[in-house]
Amino acid sequence: MPDDLVFMMGNFEARIPQDRVYSKSHLWLLPQEDHYRVGFTAYSVRLLQDVYFLDWFIDPFTVVREKQKIGEIESSKALSDLYSPSEGKILEFNEALLNDPSAINQSDNYDKGWLFEMESDAQWLTPPEYLQLLDSVWEQTQRIIKGQLN
Repeated sequence: MPDDLVFMMGNFEARIPQDRVYSKSHLWLLPQEDHYRVGFTAYSVRLLQDVYFLDWFIDPFTVVREKQKIGEIESSKALSDLYSPSEGKILEFNEALLNDPSAINQSDNYDKGWLFEMESDAQWLTPPEYLQLLDSVWEQTQRIIKGQLN
């Protein structure tokens, strides 16, 4: 297994494991037998900060469109809508997170902090492509965080 890639967010290291693929919306997708397990990347967790509420608006086995609203998440930073990263079918939600979403905030968010499982035929970003995406948006992201984007 190759070493994780690392993206530096100031002094914070956002790990990018190379055993999975990534969406442009900052989700990781770990291939399973015939579907993907999906969760937030370390980059998105760092931007959200402390997640303390999660809710889903759809049921398991729902067919979804890309960018369809499927839930919401609340953190110390904001209340945010959650969208499907692609067209496909949501198979299952990580029920443990509904009672205690703190696993999203932990260093093992790439394991126990998964959000849902889905079937999809979408084309995803490789770890190096995702790292390149982060490089291309980091300057704008910093301005947004600092409230300097008009």
